[in-house]
Amino acid sequence: MNYLLGIDFGGTSAKGTLIDTSGRIVIEATSEYPTLCPEPDMREQSPEDWISSLRDVTREILEKSDIEPSSILCLAIDSATHTFLMTDGDNSPIRDAIHWTDSRSRDQSRKLEERHGEEILEKTFHKPDTIWTLPMICWLREHEPETIERARRVFFEKDYIRFFLTGEYMTDYIEAQGSMLFDCRNGRWDDSLISMAGIEKDILPPLCRPTDSAGKVTKEASSFTGLVEGTPVICGTTDTALEVFASGAIARGDRTVKLATAGRICVITDRPYPNRHLVNYSHVVESLWYPGTATKAAAASYRYFRDTFGSDYATLDREASEVSPGCEGLMYHPYLNGELTPYADPALRASFTGMGSTHTRGHYARAVLEGVAMSLMECKNYLDSLDIPSSGSATLIGGGAKGKLWRQIVADALGIKLRTTLSSDSSLGSAMLAGVACGVFSSYGDAVDKCVVTADTVIP
Repeated sequence: MNYLLGIDFGGTSAKGTLIDTSGRIVIEATSEYPTLCPEPDMREQSPEDWISSLRDVTREILEKSDIEPSSILCLAIDSATHTFLMTDGDNSPIRDAIHWTDSRSRDQSRKLEERHGEEILEKTFHKPDTIWTLPMICWLREHEPETIERARRVFFEKDYIRFFLTGEYMTDYIEAQGSMLFDCRNGRWDDSLISMAGIEKDILPPLCRPTDSAGKVTKEASSFTGLVEGTPVICGTTDTALEVFASGAIARGDRTVKLATAGRICVITDRPYPNRHLVNYSHVVESLWYPGTATKAAAASYRYFRDTFGSDYATLDREASEVSPGCEGLMYHPYLNGELTPYADPALRASFTGMGSTHTRGHYARAVLEGVAMSLMECKNYLDSLDIPSSGSATLIGGGAKGKLWRQIVADALGIKLRTTLSSDSSLGSAMLAGVACGVFSSYGDAVDKCVVTADTVIP
């Protein structure tokens, strides 16, 4: 039997999924890493933590599956969009990576909007905000000019990790769409946008398709990860694009609701919908897009609550399930790092309100789940107002979809039927993409038919 491997680098952890050529999931493995907060508005990650998690995931998969490493036909890596890293001439990181949830570039975003807002929207389909690479680089130019002076390459997260495996430098066009340095209408790096960032064009990576070859595992990477030297690696793409693919949403009108670090509601379309409150990306299926709304801190809110107030998810879920809907007046606003749809305000902050002396930890836990669900409802309402053709139901994706209580709360808040699959993890999407790239699956539809299995349907 031969196998395909996908590895996702999310907001808090790396996850690997190994599938066989029939589409069956063989084994999964996870390795957590921290997000660093040097100052209140700053969110950074260490590339050394990514590489350590890569090693931990690959070695655990190989050891626990007991397969021959040489039987892995191809692998792909994905990660969250926007998170980027600058390296020097030796490809050594100059500083830690700036994570997409970082909001230090508020002033730079505002200035870009005032001076170039219409041009940026026309070319990138998006409004300047702290999540995009362009404002982040502008912040570095103002506050850390030595970083810009030393920079010889810009890596996006998955591309740096893949470079460690293969030594090949590139990125895919979907990832590039998340930089705000890319002309989405003409499919190329844009000189005018790059000049706004104050960098040279030649430090940006060459562009390719997600299924293009990105080299093979090197001898050094083989020794570190346990993968066989010469194993083919494809470029891969962004996590949401692959979660959408792994959910089976590959037809116009399909909808997904994402409960991951961020929350998203996306609709599969045949064109982008430029809008200051939408995020537009190309689908892995060429000629399709998945425009959507977004709330910044979905599962990130629940993890913050878990880490700050103790216990584990199972205990918090149990305590929250014992609390009646509405939490007896306790409400949570999930704006830990500002908000996207429908406010587009990086200065918004989270809050609990309506607190009373009878509220227990279970009330607070349920309030977090309900607050995120209601924020997703605002996302849905805005998307519905645009009259984009879509189906009545949706597929729920992301790590938060594993929680039975949270699934029901989200279905109730949105008022729509939600389907879940055995796995919609982006690491599964990466493995499926690898299978398409190397010819194991004859098409994207063939990959969906063989790999996507419905697990549950939640009725509001």
